[in-house]
Amino acid sequence: MTPLRQKMIRAMELRNLAVHTQRGYLTAVTGIARYYRKSPLELTPEMIEDYLLYLKKDKGNTPGSCASVVTGLRFFYQHVADKQFPIKYRLIKKRSRLPSVLTQEEILRLIQAPKNLKHRLILMTAYSGGLRACEVAALKPEHIDSQKMLIKVENGKGGKQRYTVLSKTLLNELRRYYETLKPQTYLFPSSFKKKKNQPLTYSSLYHIYENARKKATIKTGAGIHTLRHSFATHLLEAGHDLRRIQVLMGHAKLSTTMIYLHVSRKTLSKIPSPLDLIDKSHAPKKEDNTDGPNH
Repeated sequence: MTPLRQKMIRAMELRNLAVHTQRGYLTAVTGIARYYRKSPLELTPEMIEDYLLYLKKDKGNTPGSCASVVTGLRFFYQHVADKQFPIKYRLIKKRSRLPSVLTQEEILRLIQAPKNLKHRLILMTAYSGGLRACEVAALKPEHIDSQKMLIKVENGKGGKQRYTVLSKTLLNELRRYYETLKPQTYLFPSSFKKKKNQPLTYSSLYHIYENARKKATIKTGAGIHTLRHSFATHLLEAGHDLRRIQVLMGHAKLSTTMIYLHVSRKTLSKIPSPLDLIDKSHAPKKEDNTDGPNH
């Protein structure tokens, strides 16, 4: 490991950046360094711009992907190289899209799809607690509070701590899982011998979910984050308060949780059209075409 890489990792850890974010920033810097076979400190503004054009035109990267590379490079220059980022690059505003949600029947099929006990428990835990992939990976046995029926999220997004619900069904399955595999440091440790007692990577969790989705023949809901979206939407459809769902999800703003109001078809279908709210007495009367009883 080079001193420059060590310095960057140290800078990211001091700022409590999420593991996934750190990985993305490092990938951005190492990518451009390998492309030019030079230290990122030796790059000119034109070289950085040419690299971004290469990613866009030759590699076919999306504007959002290019913007992620810029974010990683900007962090490097500002916090590692102690320099101003040499180019001006305006981040393109992403189009707002509604999150994909599975039905409860699809969730059941998805959970039952894997033969591997640990894989099934990972999917159950992510859905039943509304957890992010990194939060599932970071879970430890002591985070499962069977007395208060809560799951403790030690280091959520932004380094925040919170509690979410513990399903009775999940608890019974976790007890069986614990007796069978006896996990030590992490609840769902890596299966690789060299990484024993280390957490699973995002890539591993992603493939566990996608393999189960494929096996369950579910065509929608790409990405393990779908389980978190489904958790919030299903609670909302069950009549639970939006503010409480916000707390369980760990959202800083209620407006973030409100997106599920747009996703929930059951909730939307209960809202009557204003046309139906108009008093029938004000509605147009049917024309009487009869001339009288003796006509």
